[in-house]
Amino acid sequence: MSPAVRALRGATTLDVDEKDHMFERVIALLSALFERNSLHHDDLISVLFTATDDIHSAFPAQAARAFGLGDVPLICARELDIEGGTARCIRVMVHLATDRSRGDLHHVYLEGARNLRDDLPA
Repeated sequence: MSPAVRALRGATTLDVDEKDHMFERVIALLSALFERNSLHHDDLISVLFTATDDIHSAFPAQAARAFGLGDVPLICARELDIEGGTARCIRVMVHLATDRSRGDLHHVYLEGARNLRDDLPA
């Protein structure tokens, strides 16, 4: 069986919009995704981050580069500004090549983002 392209989702929130705090939270999110899914750097195809409009201190991709993903295609975008949405939220979608089925992948939601997607396998 040849590897399929799959995507992992995750999110976290910031308590304050400060660069060091963002790096800490994004690195914790990426670490949890890697650990829970036994990911290897070579599995990755690309990583897409979104951030809510109330985040201005840094790009989440900067934290991903600090995590060691500098040679992986990274992109950041703005999350929709929806009334009542989760504040200071960073979401991630990691594209990977894997032999595993969708059911064998574990999405990770941390901090104030824990209840965003309770319909996805944990």
